Amino acid sequence: MPHDEASRLVPDRAAERLQFGLPDRGLVFCCFNAAYKFNPDVFRSWMRLLAAIDGSVLWLAEVNATAEANRRKLAAAAGIDPHRLVFAQRLPSAVDHLARLKLAELFLDTWPYNAHTTAGDALWVGLPVLTRMGETYAGGAAASMLTGIGLAELIVESTEQFESMAIELAAEPSRLAEIKYKLARNRLATPLFDTKRYIGYLETAYAAMHLRSREGLRPEHIHVAS
Repeated sequence: MPHDEASRLVPDRAAERLQFGLPDRGLVFCCFNAAYKFNPDVFRSWMRLLAAIDGSVLWLAEVNATAEANRRKLAAAAGIDPHRLVFAQRLPSAVDHLARLKLAELFLDTWPYNAHTTAGDALWVGLPVLTRMGETYAGGAAASMLTGIGLAELIVESTEQFESMAIELAAEPSRLAEIKYKLARNRLATPLFDTKRYIGYLETAYAAMHLRSREGLRPEHIHVAS
């Protein structure tokens, strides 16, 4: 999944929590994935996390009034104050959105359909992404990005592991800070956001495809070495 680091700014300006309806204290979980990626299992898991972490909130992308009302209703049914769900409106520019993303502490991924662009946005601004990996392309996109940026420790394989890891990170700010430091250190030193390397690999693969075609060879896996 290519990312062009040359054309994407990392905003220096600081956003304010209250500006976006977030409490001035408490851990902010977030997920800006599209609503169609949500399902009852994912939502119940998130509600268990809110129940486990006092003062935490879940920051979601605003979709429409019906979706917002349904989510608040499900939260209440799970024993969670509906106001602990905060909905983010669409902003006029991508830079504004990236700036506010830095207010969150941990991005919670969906499954079996993972974050794609939203995971890339989070990692780009230094926000760790916790993902549960599935067995399909759609269920492995975030895991692939985390592997590409050297944060495979944030990839889990079950709901139980997902919740355990989220609670552990929320309860140990020093460990979460270490992961953020590692993410900042790796951001431009690993393959995920190295556009030139990506282009080189892709062009090498295209050349290999063309050569095989000219020689009348059947399609085959092409491995591009660094």
